Amino acid sequence: MTAVVHDREVVIFYHKGEYHAMDIRCYHSGGPLHLGEIEDFDGRACIVCPWHKYKITLSTGEGLYQSIDPKDPSAVPKWCSKGVKQRIHTVTVKNGHIYVTLSQASDFKCDSDFYATGQFKVIQRPSTLRRVPDFKNI
Repeated sequence: MTAVVHDREVVIFYHKGEYHAMDIRCYHSGGPLHLGEIEDFDGRACIVCPWHKYKITLSTGEGLYQSIDPKDPSAVPKWCSKGVKQRIHTVTVKNGHIYVTLSQASDFKCDSDFYATGQFKVIQRPSTLRRVPDFKNI
């Protein structure tokens, strides 16, 4: 489900009995997360961006990547955190209604803020969705 909260586009996921909300555009290149699939990686539920397959945890907004120990290339790769990259928001359910409270952008900076600031506008074409600069504001 998608929504606009105070001019910020968010996506709301319901996964295994819990609601999660985050910025709708992927921190990497603005991909449409609402079109991604939810998968588990090392026990962490993630949305997988449909554009470049970046994995973002639903609960924390961390970007995940696989790491191999260079000293032991035969070792099983481990899922590691890139740190919080995607801004997540609080979801509350009351009397059957879903409410999203935006996290404070002033508390810390997330890479996904770049695509949520309105500095870029989305152009949708039949088979692609991408962001381009809004030259009117430059």
